[in-house]
Amino acid sequence: MEHPTIEQVNRTGYMYSPKREEYGNDGLGNEVFSGDEILVLYDEFFLRETLLCESIELLEKLGASYAIAK
Repeated sequence: MEHPTIEQVNRTGYMYSPKREEYGNDGLGNEVFSGDEILVLYDEFFLRETLLCESIELLEKLGASYAIAK
């Protein structure tokens, strides 16, 4: 007995991955897609996974809030 995912790959040749919608470009020019974690400060947003720890700390001190791109 094989794992259902392996059976699906053997049957179809690939795994289905739904395309995520583009949310926009953040304040640093990074592409952001729906479902990505962002930090929002005033009218700007920043993709969290591209930020250094120091950058995240600074944005938090300035009052940035966490959100999920929709």
